[in-house]
Amino acid sequence: MNRSQQLRVIAQEVCECRKCPRLVKYRERVAREKRRAYREWTYWGRAIPGFGDATAKLFILGLAPAAHGGNRTGRVFTGDRSGDFLYAALYKAGLANQPTSRHRDDGLHLENTYIAAAVRCAPPENKPLPKEILNCRDYLRRELAVLRPKVILALGKIAWDAYLEILKQEGRIASRAAFPFAHGAEVTMADDLPRLFGVFHPSQQNTQTGRLTEAMYATVFGRIRAVLNEM
Repeated sequence: MNRSQQLRVIAQEVCECRKCPRLVKYRERVAREKRRAYREWTYWGRAIPGFGDATAKLFILGLAPAAHGGNRTGRVFTGDRSGDFLYAALYKAGLANQPTSRHRDDGLHLENTYIAAAVRCAPPENKPLPKEILNCRDYLRRELAVLRPKVILALGKIAWDAYLEILKQEGRIASRAAFPFAHGAEVTMADDLPRLFGVFHPSQQNTQTGRLTEAMYATVFGRIRAVLNEM
């Protein structure tokens, strides 16, 4: 199978996943009850696969779908304020064909970029449990094995640690402690491992308080584009 076919197999497994009873119960309850603004929507209400270019050299890793964002639309970072911020930044960096992401069939295409989440179901209060992160780890590991990206961009510390834990379990690093998370962090590891970047998650808690600005993302994406152009 080619990369696209392999990613489709993983995506199908993700969509059918019911490994975490707490998350299954929550995502399905939200899909039934809905938010008033979206009462006409038929919510996705399932686990959400990765999305993007099957030849991507940039892999963006987020935390988890939003209850009324990805859990509603069925596409990661689609239909919520975090997605609005992220896709606008990708568009400005030349990595997306449009600055908005409203629903699965809105024409959005990513250029040299693939996006996934450390946890594939919306968690209550946006706080997944360690076991739930563990249950999703194999999906992420397999996507990375298929894509073989050159750059990883972790959106927040949970995503950063989720990626580093895969490297630790594979014996590629001894400890996560040697790689502390920070906005703008950039880590070069062994020659055959991707360059790792970290940024604050584009949550409203960060963007509306000024902790994270468009300029801060533009700086990091500019650096990422430079690294990709060197490869």
